[in-house]
Amino acid sequence: MTAVELPGAVASPHPPDEDLVLDVRDLRMRYGTVDVLHGVDLTARRGEVLALLGPNGAGKTTTIEILEGFRLRSAGSVRVLGVDPGRGDERWRARIGVVLQSWRDHGKWRVRDLLAHLGDFYAPYATDRIPRPWPTDDLLDTVGLTPHAGKRVHQLSGGQRRRLDVAVGIVGRPELLFLDEPTVGFDPAARREFHELVHRLADLDETTILLTTHDLDEAEKLADRILILAGGRIIADGSPDELSRRVAGDAEIRWTRDGERFVHATADATGFLRDLLREHGDRVQELEVRRASLEDAYITLVHEEESGLRAGRAARVWQQGSER
Repeated sequence: MTAVELPGAVASPHPPDEDLVLDVRDLRMRYGTVDVLHGVDLTARRGEVLALLGPNGAGKTTTIEILEGFRLRSAGSVRVLGVDPGRGDERWRARIGVVLQSWRDHGKWRVRDLLAHLGDFYAPYATDRIPRPWPTDDLLDTVGLTPHAGKRVHQLSGGQRRRLDVAVGIVGRPELLFLDEPTVGFDPAARREFHELVHRLADLDETTILLTTHDLDEAEKLADRILILAGGRIIADGSPDELSRRVAGDAEIRWTRDGERFVHATADATGFLRDLLREHGDRVQELEVRRASLEDAYITLVHEEESGLRAGRAARVWQQGSER
């Protein structure tokens, strides 16, 4: 299968923008007669953290593999760091980091030796702005593996192995980093340290990060923007707060007064609270205001999309039957 640019994409080249790291327009993918992606559009700028969410089978893996240059698209215009990933060379690939969900190679290598060896591949692609690779001892300290630097990879625990996965992904100081379920196997402390690392990469090194995860709490903590992919389309794009407000509806207010629990739903939470506290004051206890969370928004938006798809399929089947 050969990647092709849609007619409009060639006639209207992308405007130059050094801060635009991902620029995807009308991305389509077909396997045989099955359409997996139906015109995906997305952008990401330097230093931005994006979380790509979606149910299994939505097309997330296919999208990521196309952006990484490991799969050719059927149609659409894609630029990653200004380059068509289907034609990216080694210099382009050196600017990208990938943390896979799991891998089991290099078991007999010692941790420090492995990172030093992999780092050597990036040295020819250092620039004045981005020295490559990341110094091995600094990298070990950054991912919390200094005490285990002399161990062989197969001797590491699951959490330590995951830290090594992250180290391998960032050893070349990538400008764009793909993270696939990066904290699987992390304990709470390691997860917090990893979140701090992501913020450091984005804020200090201006690394653009595209994260795929099923952990909506993690996505809410890390991402500047959330993209929800369902039915082969991006159905939502915005900050966690923006997506939550999109489906918010009424806020739910819970409180206790004189030992009795109360629940009230209202579109004007601020006004209701003002009246409640003015009338009952110190008698109000255990006050809680609950608005729609990212999880609520995700479930609602995906359900609406899938319900619409099912209704559309049913209508087509009915129409085809009536025409026979």
